[in-house]
Formats: sequence, C-alpha cells, structure tokens
Amino acid sequence: MPDVPSAPVASTKPLLIGLSARIYHPTTPVPSLGGVFTRTLHYLEQSVAHWVMSREVLGVMIPAVESESLVRRSDMSLRHYADMLDGLVLQGGTDVSPETYGETPMKPAWAGDRVRDLYEMELLDAFISAGKPVLGICRGCQLLNVAFGGSLYQDIPTQLPGALRHHDENTYERQFHRVSLVRGTRLAGLYPDRSTGAINSIHHQSVKTLGHDLEVEALAIPDGVVEAIRWKGPSYVFGMQWHPEFMALNRWHDDQLDGSPILDDFLSAVRARKAQ
Repeated sequence: MPDVPSAPVASTKPLLIGLSARIYHPTTPVPSLGGVFTRTLHYLEQSVAHWVMSREVLGVMIPAVESESLVRRSDMSLRHYADMLDGLVLQGGTDVSPETYGETPMKPAWAGDRVRDLYEMELLDAFISAGKPVLGICRGCQLLNVAFGGSLYQDIPTQLPGALRHHDENTYERQFHRVSLVRGTRLAGLYPDRSTGAINSIHHQSVKTLGHDLEVEALAIPDGVVEAIRWKGPSYVFGMQWHPEFMALNRWHDDQLDGSPILDDFLSAVRARKAQ
C-alpha cells in the first residue's frame, strides 16, 4: 500500500515589530572618539530589542529621515512601515524637546531632540491610522503624551521640588521606587493579585498636562507623578515611564514589577490586530 503523504504542518510566521531609532547627533567640536562618531547615528539599545524578541518576534529598527538625508521625505512615507509591520515600540532616550509641546527649554541641556520628536510623532500617527498597537517606554511614554496634546515637566526636581528622586546617574537602572496601579485599568488587570509594585526609574521629565483621550494607569508613590498612560481610542496605545527590559534578566528589588504581562498583553493585541 503506497505511503499517504502527511498533511503539511502549518507554520506561524513571527510578528514583525518596529522599534523607533535613537539618534546620536555629533557635537561640535567632534568628541575625541572620532571615526564613526563624527557621523549621525541611528541605533537600537540591545536590551529593548532582546526583550521584544524574547517572544518569537522579529525586531526591525525604523530609521528616521532628516532634511539632510540622502533619502528625501518625498521619496517615501513612514506609513509604508505601518503597512508592513505588525506593531511599534517607541524606545527610551533623549528628552522630548519642550518646543514640541509649545515651551522654551528652561536650560540648554533640556533642549531635547526635536528631529526625533517629529519622526516618532509621524511614526505614531501612521501606526494609529493603520490600527496597529503601539508601546512606549520612558521617553516613548512622554512622546505619546505630547503627541496627544499634553505637556511635560521639563525637570522634576526643579518643577516638583517635593517629588521623589526619579533619576540617579550613579545607580541608573537600579534606581527604584514604588508605583500604585490605578484600580479598574487594563494595566491593573494584568496584575490581579497586587495593587502596587517597585519599578526602576531613569527619567527627569514626566507628564504634566495629560493628553487628550488618555487615562492614567499608574502613579508614583508617594509623589503622584504619572508613571503609565493609555489611549482610550479604538486601538492599543500604552506608555510606561519605567524600563521593563532592564529588569527582565535582573531582580534588584524584592517587589519589582515583572514586565512579562505587559509585553504579552501588547503582543496579544498585535496578534489580534493581525488576525483581522
């Protein structure tokens, strides 16, 4: 009796998640490092890439296109990335420029990166228009708030003198404080057995005026600084001030908030959108 060929095994293609690029702008005079550091660099922080890729996901860095680029804005649209990719992660990095939310920098050091702001806001608009989920980390959370019409405290110690220490250059990702998860929110639902947790804190800016149609999902204890926000619109848009990717392989605090439920929730939303 001839062999009957077995049915082919269905293969599941990995999700394609876009990650916004950090931008290194060479200063004048050029640093003594020289070489490639005399050029504008677009780069991806390894921890966030590996965190996203830990769930059978392919990460794709999306480079910015500036006025001085070889590629012109008229030659391409960031909407093409939104069409091809399944979701977007806005990674951390340089300050959001106060000019982006209609203010003047209080200090030159807080001028931020206006080029990156405009690039990421265009990316965000493209993915929201396509109904693709978006996750913002640290600066990404702040960018989401500004994109929806909100504003930021340019410097927490200056403008909120009674606040916790949210940034420490010496301890960096090991700087921790507690947060309260707002009851009834989607974020709180990911942690049904707890209402608080410890998160790392690497930011000196934070949400001041909340953007339109956003809701707060986590607050710092005890100063009430906004730590997580979510869009109330039809697609998934969530931002958090902490860096779950830095905590994924290290347990520095007994009560630190595991980022796995957040990543899994985001990717679940991505799969649901892709299945439509």
